[in-house]
Amino acid sequence: MASQSIQFRCVTCDAVAPKWVGRCPSCAAWNSLEEQPRKAAERPGRIPGKSPAPCDVPVRLSDIDSDAAEPIPTGIGELDRVLGGGIVPSSVTLLAGEPGIGKSTLVLQMLASCARKGVASLLVSAEESPEQVHRRARRLGLVEDGIWITSATGTEAIAAAVEKLQPGVTVVDSIQTVASPDVASPAGSVAQVRVVAQELAETARSAGSALVLIGHVTKEGSIAGPRVLEHLVDSVLSFEGDRHHSLRMLRAVKHRFGAVGEMAMWEMTSAGLGEVTDPARMMLADRHTGLPGSAIFVAMEGRRPLMVEVQALVASSPAGISRRAASGYDHGRLAQVLAVLERRVDLSFAGRDVYVSAAGGVRLDDPGADLAVAMALVSSLSSRVVDDRLVVVGEIGLGGELRSVTHTAIRLGEAARHGFTRAVTARGAEPVEGITLWTPATVSEALDRGLRNVSAPARLVAI
Repeated sequence: MASQSIQFRCVTCDAVAPKWVGRCPSCAAWNSLEEQPRKAAERPGRIPGKSPAPCDVPVRLSDIDSDAAEPIPTGIGELDRVLGGGIVPSSVTLLAGEPGIGKSTLVLQMLASCARKGVASLLVSAEESPEQVHRRARRLGLVEDGIWITSATGTEAIAAAVEKLQPGVTVVDSIQTVASPDVASPAGSVAQVRVVAQELAETARSAGSALVLIGHVTKEGSIAGPRVLEHLVDSVLSFEGDRHHSLRMLRAVKHRFGAVGEMAMWEMTSAGLGEVTDPARMMLADRHTGLPGSAIFVAMEGRRPLMVEVQALVASSPAGISRRAASGYDHGRLAQVLAVLERRVDLSFAGRDVYVSAAGGVRLDDPGADLAVAMALVSSLSSRVVDDRLVVVGEIGLGGELRSVTHTAIRLGEAARHGFTRAVTARGAEPVEGITLWTPATVSEALDRGLRNVSAPARLVAI
């Protein structure tokens, strides 16, 4: 029988120490040692629930039946898009996001949809009472007979409920509030999160239940602690959005059963999360044409094109200290674009405040947004308006050259579908019906082409 004595593991370098010390002897990190039972630490390389075959007998890859890993559709189209068709039995999925972003509402809608399809589910509501969950479900019209609920916070009680009910889907909301009696640390600590995830995964897999763990993102941006859960689960879904906007986005950061990078979109309403099947209409609904500092970019989220309005504002700095701020766009990337514009295009942003924003609360990680950001910045700086029917796609190199991006035909096809007639992008782009294509070699030529067909210097008017 494995020893039950306690040892300490560093959350930074994963080194093990027999007793607690203030500084890790391996990586020299301060206050990084967390208490955990020795029996959990003696299996560092084991994936939870992946028990070895009897006698470790190898099997031929061709003899394995893959039908058992076929996903079961949840009935929510946007969620099934990200999961590659649905949720896989006996899989472990981590749903991460900031507190209050809508994770509990999303899983409640998923469980109600599964219940209507005849799949029973268990909701472990460790943060809210069953009465609170019922009130929310009743308000959203999600009360279904196939949903079972418990407010247990101990792994033993949760395991007993799973073994008794044998649900098709088990949701734990949230992993930070569940504790194992084998660990002396409080719930939510690194040691507790690691052991709880392992024990619940083993229980769910033995019952053939798909397990969904909800994890809150900490202030540092990590999920339930520094990289504790990501390597223990099969899929990691990131639920994002701005609390001041209704748009919510779900991305697959890790997915063993399908492609990563897919994105689903919902709109948060009083009736719950409504699927957004045509995001461009929502993203561009509040756009005001004829104003400087705006350019339209087509991003790629997985296989889905997404039209985004990139806005920029360049203003004189009264304090003499220039400020650079970006919302939804990498701050380091903004500094790089500004440096290229100053060195390669001979534009000066000294003594000016610069603000860049991706409208609608979208986060732009696509390098193809560089040219749209540059176009919006120069438009604001020169008070010239970018053509209303123009889309801009391209990555900017440090030499001022314009670099091509992937899936240009799909991006321009989406732009043509929404009435855009002109595009500026890098050389080598395939022509698309309905789009007049301009392919300059440098960012200077691209700016000249994009800002050539402009109105008179814009005047701000009341809207």
